[in-house]
Amino acid sequence: MQLNYRLSGLPKEVRIFIASFVVVLSVGFYTGLLFVNETSTASPNGIEENYLGNEQDEDAEIMKFKKSDREMLTIVHTHILSMSLVFFLLGGLVWMTNISDKAKLCLTVEPFLSVILTFGGIYFLWNGVVWMKYVVIISGILMTFSFMLSSIVVLYTLVQKPSPSH
Repeated sequence: MQLNYRLSGLPKEVRIFIASFVVVLSVGFYTGLLFVNETSTASPNGIEENYLGNEQDEDAEIMKFKKSDREMLTIVHTHILSMSLVFFLLGGLVWMTNISDKAKLCLTVEPFLSVILTFGGIYFLWNGVVWMKYVVIISGILMTFSFMLSSIVVLYTLVQKPSPSH
């Protein structure tokens, strides 16, 4: 599928604007990952403990309680909506790069699957399907790699000199 718009062919000022957006978006995304690491949800047991609590562990450094219905709905709702918008905007930019259509399709569809698996998995984990913590980890890693690769592709394309055909 050939699009008429390419990032590399946009005016310099527009490319700077888009690059600024991608950099700030990345700062927000990676700050979220720092938060995940800070709450010890970067490991399967940490994920389980974060949503199901650790009241039974008398030696726990920090006491955690199972999230309430309201907390879980807020987490799932806000993350699915916001991450969908993040990946829609970044995906639109990916489609304006020069990489293959198969790579574009992978980088733009995979994150949506990972968003559903990650936050749906968290919801199922909270409901007692404990093995979903592994799905959450794997899909979270895939989502992060998709974000990282998409950002790199877009930023790399933005710094390319326009081809004479533009």
